[in-house]
Amino acid sequence: MTEKLVIIGAGMASGRMLEHLFETSHNYEVTLFGSEPRGNYNRIMLSAVLAGEKAYEDIVTHDADWYAANGVDTRFGHAVTRIDRTARTVFANGVETPYDKLVIATGSAPFILPIAGHDLPGVRAFRDLDDVNAMLSAADCPGSRAVVIGGGLLGLEAAAALRGRGMHVVVLHLAGHLMDRQLDPAAGYLLERELGRRGIKIHCRAQTKAILGTDRVEAVLLEDGTIYEADLVVMAAGIRPETRLATDAGIEVQRGVVVDSAMRTSNPNILALGECVEHEGAVYGLVAPLYDMAKVAAKTLVGEAAAFVAPKTATHLKVTGVNLYSAGDFAEGEGREEIVLRNAASGIYKRVVLAGNKVIGTVLYGETGDGAWFFDLIKRGTDISQMRDTLIYGQSYGGGAVADPLAAVAALPADAEICGCNGVCKGKITDAISAQGLTSLDDVRAHTKASASCGSCTGLVEKLLMATLGDAYNPAAIQPMCNCTELGHDEVRRLIIAQELKSIPAVMQELGWKTSCGCAKCRPALNYYLVANWPGEYEDDGQSRFINERVHANIQKDGTYSVVPRMFGGITNVKELRAIADVAEKFDVPTIKVTGGQRIDLLGVKKEDLPAVWADLNAAGMVSGAAYAKGLRTVKTCVGSDWCRFGTQDSTGLGIRIEKFMWGSWTPAKLKLAVSGCPRNCAEATCKDIGVICVESGYEIHFGGAAGLDIRGTEVLCHAKTENEAIEIIAALTQLYREQGRYLERIYKWMKRVGIPSIKAAVVEDLARRQQLFERFVYSQQFAQVDPWEERVNGKDAHEFAAMAELSMLQAAE
Repeated sequence: MTEKLVIIGAGMASGRMLEHLFETSHNYEVTLFGSEPRGNYNRIMLSAVLAGEKAYEDIVTHDADWYAANGVDTRFGHAVTRIDRTARTVFANGVETPYDKLVIATGSAPFILPIAGHDLPGVRAFRDLDDVNAMLSAADCPGSRAVVIGGGLLGLEAAAALRGRGMHVVVLHLAGHLMDRQLDPAAGYLLERELGRRGIKIHCRAQTKAILGTDRVEAVLLEDGTIYEADLVVMAAGIRPETRLATDAGIEVQRGVVVDSAMRTSNPNILALGECVEHEGAVYGLVAPLYDMAKVAAKTLVGEAAAFVAPKTATHLKVTGVNLYSAGDFAEGEGREEIVLRNAASGIYKRVVLAGNKVIGTVLYGETGDGAWFFDLIKRGTDISQMRDTLIYGQSYGGGAVADPLAAVAALPADAEICGCNGVCKGKITDAISAQGLTSLDDVRAHTKASASCGSCTGLVEKLLMATLGDAYNPAAIQPMCNCTELGHDEVRRLIIAQELKSIPAVMQELGWKTSCGCAKCRPALNYYLVANWPGEYEDDGQSRFINERVHANIQKDGTYSVVPRMFGGITNVKELRAIADVAEKFDVPTIKVTGGQRIDLLGVKKEDLPAVWADLNAAGMVSGAAYAKGLRTVKTCVGSDWCRFGTQDSTGLGIRIEKFMWGSWTPAKLKLAVSGCPRNCAEATCKDIGVICVESGYEIHFGGAAGLDIRGTEVLCHAKTENEAIEIIAALTQLYREQGRYLERIYKWMKRVGIPSIKAAVVEDLARRQQLFERFVYSQQFAQVDPWEERVNGKDAHEFAAMAELSMLQAAE
């Protein structure tokens, strides 16, 4: 018999519980209530949304399809107001819903200081997406000021993100140093110094007296009389378990909803988990123990024995790019000694606290790679008497000599915690790598969730990949862009947006490039990322492009060039053909070739002749075919319904529309399209980057094909009913690729890396996001559709090419 399971709270803890529950053969009809008008998303990443590093869609954990596939009746935006334990019902929006089992996962509520002005418009917590959106609106006003009350992790993430958005930011903290629950005073000082360098003012030992303002917030007043002007006040002074529903229902509550080790409350039919609960006198705010609770609760619901064990917790954080790690008890006390390592020049601080010959606590700042090892020593109570002299230098020095850092990671026990956010141990990661053939960081994230939240354990996960796979590991996807930086492509792209960097020198300065000018590997990538992210603001740097893109023609092995004029959809006419023939004759072009993309290639053009060749082709109305570009190359077509007796749609007309709409757009790598008029596929659309197969009912959109060094067919993206819908989908897909693709990464490699489901979710399922992507593509095209041949002949660099043309004529006369 099916039982009714009602869950109050659609957050990360209940979401993880449902994942575990659906892995078993459960017998529940699930109804999920959430007070927010949206489902489960990763709250840890809200700061990344605020900073502009991620969109809300990127942090959604369970989308509508997931809930539907698992048969969950979702009631988002419906806050439960009462639990009737006797009748076994809950009330929300005036509707009564019965349950056999109930799970309370109401999380926590932000602590709002009970001071004058706390309810003024402009005062926000930092707890959900609505808070983020309100802060983004405030940050849009130039010169605006923010005061953040609370110098813990949440407050500092808000402060860093708002500063990155251009606001003037002050952080007020009651304690003597920042993050006093996670850091000791020395590490807190280093963090304060670093934030000060980044333009954030820190005021510790600050007691807030009142928030000033009439119609909205205007300033914050401290007890000592200090006043800070403010257009936005962010309350990040802590959280409290949300227990009101449980209290009103007569369920035992102390600091939180009291639960036993099986996550049952004082009522055996009601379970609770997450930040709202109290277990053996402790409440938890870190994600890892909440996920442990989720696993236990799922087992309890299906009748399996399970017990939640209070964990020893470690905190591995990255605040504004600074790595921090703390674990155990690092307070001062009798009978304790400490070992400290300071490197002022490098901004590194390490402190290990000992009781006898056992490590009981550690604080690491700036360099945290040995955090998991120290934490394991704490959990196991390991006798460290034989390594006292080298202990502070970490695991690689544990035996007194420098060891292989991979060997150090390999030596960690299987139950050593690697990812604190998701509670993932080393054994789960290495087992998944071996059993499922994982070969990349993205694979590990997808299968284990390790490194998928805050990302601070990424280095450890990468080392596990290296240690597990050995020579079979190819770290290309996670290597730095080049030797000029330690940052990878994705990090650079995120920071360009978050810090609003709009020139190559700005990127190199702010992101700490090791060289003054970059190299031939990073400069083209940076130029593309800036072009793609700041259309209309960033001016394309021609000197940061490859030679073919600089001269707008393909260099050949003999030093001559190949010129390919654009023929939209592969269609040409007498005027264009005559112009091509005249150019070939006039400039003695040795080879004329029809390309696989249905274009005519003039091979063997001398460099000095290029401007004159372009000028003659321009006069016939032809523009560059961009056969040299990391951008749209061609849209290949068949004759379709106009001429072919099998054609179902006007494939030629659609191909021309697509090419005229999309030409000029830069992409991470070359982009080739095709439109076939029927499933016979004469235009070979199923091996292109993006392809269209015309069918009786409309247009089948394909993507991710390859016909070069890699051979693969396309994946079906979706079906479009009309030409306009097909064009919108193709443009949105291209824009998503433009925004997510790494420089020189072909679309099929991008597809494999980010996953087909995520692409479909953005382009097919989320119509609002598709429209946004389409609009961004349209906006960028107004700056991209400039013919470089015409520009070089008549506009930009006209003098240079005029000189080249004059030289060409003189040489011809001789």
